[in-house]
Amino acid sequence: MTDQQKAELAALAAMSDDEIDTSDIPEVTDWSNAKRGVIYRLTKQRITLDLDAEVIAWFKSNAQTDIDCQTLINLVLREHVRREKARNPASP
Repeated sequence: MTDQQKAELAALAAMSDDEIDTSDIPEVTDWSNAKRGVIYRLTKQRITLDLDAEVIAWFKSNAQTDIDCQTLINLVLREHVRREKARNPASP
């Protein structure tokens, strides 16, 4: 995201909902034909991964369900990759 886009989003975030002009955006009230993942879909790959029992226990204790546990692990790994890429842009 560019600095200009970040500034525009920050300005919008600072505004109240009533201050934002949405007159050029039609309100959608019927979502019955909506399709999920048509515009953007994350690509996930199923793998088998052995983790320490202590690590799994921590994630399970900080998540609501086993699926949330996997999502939480994925989010932590994604954040780590983001930070590493920012630190070393030449890495793949």
